[in-house]
Amino acid sequence: MSSKRTPTGVDSRNPQCPGFDTPVMSRRGFLKRSNMGFGMLAFGGLANQWAAAESNAVTPHFAPKAKHVIFLFMDGGVSHVDTFDPKPELDKRDGQQADWVADKGSQSISPSRKWLKSPWAFKQRGESGLWVSDLFPHVARVADDLCVIRSVVGETPLHGAQNLLLHTGRSIGAAPSMGAWVSYGLGTDNEQLPGYVLLNNDWVPNGGAQNFASAWLPATHEAAVVRAQGDPVDNIIPADPAAVQRAKLDFLRAQDGAVAEARGGSHAIESAIRNYETAAHMQSLVPDLCDVSGESKATLALYGVDRKDDYDRFYALQCLRARRMVESGVRFVEITCPLTHPNNAPWDQHGELKLRHEENARITDQPVAALLMDLKARGLLDETLVLWAGEMGRTPHSGGGGDGRDHHVSGYTVWMAGGGVKGGMAYGATDEMGMSAVEDLVDIHDIHATVLHQLGMNHEQLTYRFGGRDMRLTDVHGRVLAPLLA
Repeated sequence: MSSKRTPTGVDSRNPQCPGFDTPVMSRRGFLKRSNMGFGMLAFGGLANQWAAAESNAVTPHFAPKAKHVIFLFMDGGVSHVDTFDPKPELDKRDGQQADWVADKGSQSISPSRKWLKSPWAFKQRGESGLWVSDLFPHVARVADDLCVIRSVVGETPLHGAQNLLLHTGRSIGAAPSMGAWVSYGLGTDNEQLPGYVLLNNDWVPNGGAQNFASAWLPATHEAAVVRAQGDPVDNIIPADPAAVQRAKLDFLRAQDGAVAEARGGSHAIESAIRNYETAAHMQSLVPDLCDVSGESKATLALYGVDRKDDYDRFYALQCLRARRMVESGVRFVEITCPLTHPNNAPWDQHGELKLRHEENARITDQPVAALLMDLKARGLLDETLVLWAGEMGRTPHSGGGGDGRDHHVSGYTVWMAGGGVKGGMAYGATDEMGMSAVEDLVDIHDIHATVLHQLGMNHEQLTYRFGGRDMRLTDVHGRVLAPLLA
């Protein structure tokens, strides 16, 4: 075939196809000859998507109120009626037979159960008069910074399912965590550090590592784990000089790049290459970032890093590290609770409620309050959204005259602070016994939508194409909780 232009610029055999002196090609012939081109077009689209997913230069959908998130995960289920949701009627009916109702949101309900009042007194705190129990004397001092949500409703009173729901928006798992979505959507303020860091207290909650995974998002957005005890990160001190490290990285990049090119591009390989680079940067930055010895004595005492008990000291250390992380540009930081006894999750008190809740409060109360005060003093609280939440609440009743509470998701409490939310307020309500949310009901998707909104992201637009559909953290649910926003 000749591709020579005719003097008139019109195909001499087909005047309807100007430009080249070529024979007419049938539709079938065109598709046959172009099949590889369509493949390249498809690959080009995927490559652009991968490049965007790996990029740290992401523009928010609108002006953000917050730049960072610190998620204080209270694993096991803190009792709402013992902390932020006072129930005078429960006090009056203590020891009486609990009303039998078919409540799928409670793990245990039967005619043998009895109402159980709170062992702790509630008081109105701060200028706002927010109700906080004596279980949290330190957090009570920062009550005017808290936006308490008393009407959260879960799906099922099972730790694993609820943990996954809280972290990923899906109770069945196999989906990216909230931290991974935030990292994917906004990247990190510091390219030498991960976008999502998990400050772990040596306990993997029910639901397993899926709580912190990137799933089908690029692997670069999975949580980088920093331990409380021992070396914060394995192999963090480079064994070789910087030049040798650089040579190794260049060699790995060249080898992996060649494999990726031979395969026509590989999302997984590109993520691996990026992870090598991040790990190399972490070797130089993480030791200093995790070393708090340079902090003032007053700061160490504020958090309680100088406390004698290991659990107390290590949780305080992780809270102080969280402030240092967001100060250095990490986008999303999560802190887990330590497991102080082997039979249950940290806050999962089916028995010994007073003993164990007080133990957990002793560990977490002072460092959490210190974190809010420290962020505020440094001008970081306004740009850091702090979320305090467990996966469930606990029943207002107990079985067999016991001193414990069981799993409960019909109505429970979480709180936020900083990051453009109102302080000193309570939103929503449960009934007079604390059984069910009855006013301004909130689900986990609403929490996720609100967190993303404060970071400048529309939860309906933050999507990733997987399995033939546009996936998102909130799935097909979620609404921004506008009354909470300042």
